[in-house]
Amino acid sequence: MMSDLFTSGLLVDLILGFLVLEAVGIIGYWGWRRRGIAPADFLPGMCSGALMLLALRAVLTGGSWVLPTVCLMLAGAAHLVDVLRRWRR
Repeated sequence: MMSDLFTSGLLVDLILGFLVLEAVGIIGYWGWRRRGIAPADFLPGMCSGALMLLALRAVLTGGSWVLPTVCLMLAGAAHLVDVLRRWRR
């Protein structure tokens, strides 16, 4: 049962769904109260994590090597954006 949960990609889908709900909640709270985490401060890191999860899902479900490669390249770019935004001069 657990192996089916992994190999079908369902577990990754559930985690991605949670990430979307988290992002909507944080952005909604920021828009409503202007408190919490500014979207520009967390979205690059969250996008990087979501792209890595998509790469994992593609590998677990037996997709071609192209999709995980592209997802990981984009995750690296999002991570670079996150690091550059946080870098103190």
